[in-house]
Amino acid sequence: MRLNPLNGRWVTIVVDRSLRPTDFAPRTAQVESDPQRPCPFCPGHEEDSPPAIETTGAAGEWRVRVVPNRYPAFDGDEPFSVRTIGPVHTLAEASGIHEVLVYSREHDASLATATDDDLASIMSVLRRRMIDHANTPGIRYTQAIVNHGRESGASLSHPHGQLLGMPFVPGELLDEERAFGRFHGGCILCATVESELADASRIVIADDDCVVVSPFWAGSSYELLVIPRRHSVHLQDDSDETLAGVGRRLRDALKAKLSFVVWFAILRSAA
Repeated sequence: MRLNPLNGRWVTIVVDRSLRPTDFAPRTAQVESDPQRPCPFCPGHEEDSPPAIETTGAAGEWRVRVVPNRYPAFDGDEPFSVRTIGPVHTLAEASGIHEVLVYSREHDASLATATDDDLASIMSVLRRRMIDHANTPGIRYTQAIVNHGRESGASLSHPHGQLLGMPFVPGELLDEERAFGRFHGGCILCATVESELADASRIVIADDDCVVVSPFWAGSSYELLVIPRRHSVHLQDDSDETLAGVGRRLRDALKAKLSFVVWFAILRSAA
């Protein structure tokens, strides 16, 4: 990891990722560089990926698999030790955990098409992985991300996400944590829920589990904020019911976003 002295934030340099076949390929509509190559995440090709860390579902009929990433951004258990090279170059070992969350058996599925049962299973696996990361020495923060499509960095089109166990807390999260401390009206997210429900102009979905809103401070098109109604500090503190509800609203938010993008494209083409 290298420290950016201009903003005080760490940048992870992953040399081995230059070996991935798609990283320097010309951009095309196809995610995989070789569409004829068997997908390592599809049923029947489990041996093409590292042994699973966790699997849900009956033997031979798995629903969710977690496997180590072949090209990890964070790996190893070296202590977080900062050192300098010259007056401005600061670096540290990128120790930690990098896993792949294969959240569907179906190659052409997505979170937007997942069933309620699928989402409950996915969120339960996510909670167990976060608990395991939290109990691993040296891990200070776990991030779950889903890159969908080549433009967002996905090298395989089979639905999957990344679980990153990091030896530091990202600067953006530290900024948010400080914002909670500066807010004197209770919890800033609980206050946001109350304010947005009263205004109602930016609400996308609202039910007993979650509120999905286009934030007043949105910095990009289609940005959505999913806020659970129940006040918990960590995802792993929530009940099965709350986690399943959050999963459903994540799916529905994606559906709403996709519907709006298609609707807007139709309007533009008609114009």
